[in-house]
Amino acid sequence: MLTFIAAIFFLLITPGPGVLTTAGVGSAFGRTAGIRYVTGLFIGTNLVALAVVTGIAGIMLGIPALKKILLILSVAYIFYLAARIALNGSKISFIESAREPGILNGIALQAINPKAYVVNTTLFTGFGFLPGNPLLEIIYKFILINAIWIPIHILWLFAGISLKALALSDRQQRIINLGMATSLIIVVLLAITGLTGQS
Repeated sequence: MLTFIAAIFFLLITPGPGVLTTAGVGSAFGRTAGIRYVTGLFIGTNLVALAVVTGIAGIMLGIPALKKILLILSVAYIFYLAARIALNGSKISFIESAREPGILNGIALQAINPKAYVVNTTLFTGFGFLPGNPLLEIIYKFILINAIWIPIHILWLFAGISLKALALSDRQQRIINLGMATSLIIVVLLAITGLTGQS
């Protein structure tokens, strides 16, 4: 079980779309929007985990055309969120008046987040520790994953909020937002390259 806990920590702490957008939303839009967004990510990641456990994710990702569509949607949606973060506070009217990312944005991201599927598949199909009771093992895994997932995402959120609280100039805040958005895009492109290389 200790190996499983270590795997959860290292798989979740590494930068991916979830934690990077969490920090970006916290930095660009503040605490209230950040908490709503993390709530959506939490719901979404557990829905992905359920899809993995029930085999729905395996069926979906086993269809090459559907897998390609999900990857395209993932890239497009993450670029959209990255643009929202990067351009927050700009004078472009349609960006400035856009609503802050919230619960539905978090759920939507996890539904098409490649890392969410990879991590949940790795954790739920590997690291067995109760071979005689697979149902109880799945329940324990849900509890342990969420017990680590929540504080990690809260830490990333407050890292982003701390940047916003520094009262930086508009230019400095835009540079930080742009840097976060760029990091998000790089990580996503690397993940997509890895996934397409495996297919």
